[in-house]
Amino acid sequence: MKKLRIMVSGGGTGGHIFPAVSIANALKAKLPDCDILFVGAEGRMEMERVPAAGYKIVGLPISGFNRKNPLKNVGVVMRLAKSLWKARKIVKDFAPDVAVGVGGYASGAALWAAASAGVPCLIQEQNSYAGVTNKLLAKKAKRICVAYEGMERFFPKEKIVLTGNPVRQNLTEEVDKKAAYESFGFDEKKKTLLVIGGSLGARTINESMIAGLAKLQKEEDVQVLWQTGKIYFENVKAKAREHEGERLKITDFVSRMDYAYSIADLVISRAGASSISELCLLGKPSVLVPSPNVAEDHQRKNAEALAKRGAAIMVMDGEAKEKMIDAALSILRDKEQLEELGRNASKLAQEDSAARIAEEVIALTRNKE
Repeated sequence: MKKLRIMVSGGGTGGHIFPAVSIANALKAKLPDCDILFVGAEGRMEMERVPAAGYKIVGLPISGFNRKNPLKNVGVVMRLAKSLWKARKIVKDFAPDVAVGVGGYASGAALWAAASAGVPCLIQEQNSYAGVTNKLLAKKAKRICVAYEGMERFFPKEKIVLTGNPVRQNLTEEVDKKAAYESFGFDEKKKTLLVIGGSLGARTINESMIAGLAKLQKEEDVQVLWQTGKIYFENVKAKAREHEGERLKITDFVSRMDYAYSIADLVISRAGASSISELCLLGKPSVLVPSPNVAEDHQRKNAEALAKRGAAIMVMDGEAKEKMIDAALSILRDKEQLEELGRNASKLAQEDSAARIAEEVIALTRNKE
């Protein structure tokens, strides 16, 4: 079998980058000599994270449309045209046998160029409500890997494969819980609340935490690990200084998320696709605060999909300051509810997603028309 060349495109947030790298790792595990090239957006986090994971990446000068100030979109259109031209050149030079798109601005241009050149394409839709880019690419794609049932309303049924979303590989490995508690300076006998806002942090979750710190401090058997995101860190530290101590640890970034998840009795999180997949795979009870600042309001739809199945509690962004901490404390006090939310989350988990997607990618190269 000849050495396969695979192009992987997408990024913008950790929610797109982690699955893309996981798929690439699964492909390498199955085909150690395959050649993988990533295509991302210039200036976005994939340009750092992908090389750090050991893969080559080239950037497109692409950016999203400005919905608030349409006049700024003249430059956006020019960058899109330049990106399409550059994507065509990348496809011609690299000559991929198959192209994989995981979402994000770059994914649309790269997969359009690949499909136009006759390269079989696979797209991975992470959300319960399909994004614009993937809906446009669906006609050209040979295979569409999804994480939720009922996606026939967006895509042709015969192209859909239910695989779930790949998660960071180390999360599912066995963890030494004693070492995990010690790494954060926490007490094994206390309940642990993990607060995360995605790879970039979340303003509403941080503000809601600040508003509820006094209530949290009164709960002497609850300890909190709070990841703020880099841009919010200094401001949060200043406002929470008098509360920080043995039961409240504040950090801009948690490098050992496997440790953090292993000790978490309850998680407060945004409702991005990757976060939800991790919570389900690990069977973690959660309070989800969907971001309203995303395309097609897909985080709310993701959160609703879990809340309807009793696998999470949803608190709307506009109500979070008043309700988020109360909801979290109420669940932490109720052992039965904690266990039920965790059980129901586990039922929604899709295992070995990256490996299953890799199999679909390889199958496309065998069926290349």
